[in-house]
Amino acid sequence: MNSQLSNQTARQRILARLHASGTEQTDVPDAPLPSEISLAGDAKIERLAALMSAIRAEVYIVESDSWQDKLKQLARKRGWKRVLYGPQGPIGPEIESAWPADADDLPKLVAYTQPVESFKSELFQNIDVGITSTRGGVAETGAIALWPTPAEPRLLSLVPPVHVAVLDADTIYNSMTEMMAAERWTDGMPTNALFISGPSKTADIEFTLVFGVHGPKELIVLIRN
Repeated sequence: MNSQLSNQTARQRILARLHASGTEQTDVPDAPLPSEISLAGDAKIERLAALMSAIRAEVYIVESDSWQDKLKQLARKRGWKRVLYGPQGPIGPEIESAWPADADDLPKLVAYTQPVESFKSELFQNIDVGITSTRGGVAETGAIALWPTPAEPRLLSLVPPVHVAVLDADTIYNSMTEMMAAERWTDGMPTNALFISGPSKTADIEFTLVFGVHGPKELIVLIRN
């Protein structure tokens, strides 16, 4: 009996101390936010290109009115066979206008207009490249932002082994915060937004960095300046 009373008393003392410690309030100061970079013009382009190139993205600065020439040059050089694009997307008409239907030295353009259920075999087995527009870029971290839409579904950038992203230089922001504020993201966002800094990669396999395991093995960014 004495042992039981002793155990209860000890338990009560422990619970009392825990209860007392829970009522104490400790002021925790807010951690200072890191200072954001402040670049302009070409400096933003150069920083974004340098950071993305450092993790194996290919970045090319091209003329806004002839960017398709670089795309076709890459297609010929790499030997792409089938290129997927969104005909109703922001850059769809520009791709079509510069792509002769009877050109033997260019890959076939494949329009992404079908539901994935009926297009899955073609998408996963026969497409070499997916081309998308972008929402903008972040110079601070070296990343591009994509907002998938029905015209440019997210699988367009995630499934093909090569992803070509077309970025306008005037949509490169210093930071993500600046981008969100300038474009008023709080007014409405898609159900899925992507930030991409390079080709797909993982180091889960014996701590060896491997590219293309969970997505495109190559990322090519065309910056229209």
